Amino acid sequence: MQVDRIVETIIYLYTESRRLTKEQAARHGLTGPQLSVAKILEDLGDLSLSELSEKINAQNSTVTGIVDRMEREGLVERKRSSDDRRVVHIRLTRKGHELARSLNFEPFEIFRSAFERALTREELGQLLTLLDKITTYVRKEVQRGDDEAAS
Repeated sequence: MQVDRIVETIIYLYTESRRLTKEQAARHGLTGPQLSVAKILEDLGDLSLSELSEKINAQNSTVTGIVDRMEREGLVERKRSSDDRRVVHIRLTRKGHELARSLNFEPFEIFRSAFERALTREELGQLLTLLDKITTYVRKEVQRGDDEAAS
């Protein structure tokens, strides 16, 4: 069935992305989530813990643990917001910047290259529209499940 093949393909792409990320992270003495945090902070600059949690799709408590370990390694530091003392921003240290710059985020580059080479600009637009539609539906279903579990 077509839907099954689509789901299998998405799972394959996700699994390969995780495997490649884990392998690359291990070569640099990091975990996959630490590698993701380093690249996100390198690309976007300082982020609050909540913003970072949203970017890597993880709970604040999970990201706190990741940041704690990276801070002990001297890769990131916490800085309180001057606007709102309750907000803590996470930033890369010099060591963290050097590490992040040295990382070629292989999964991202592999998939980017595959999409650019295999699909036309029009097909990319269509794919994005379809994926956005599926993502919106899944988010609603997850939220509905969370709401039902909370009641």
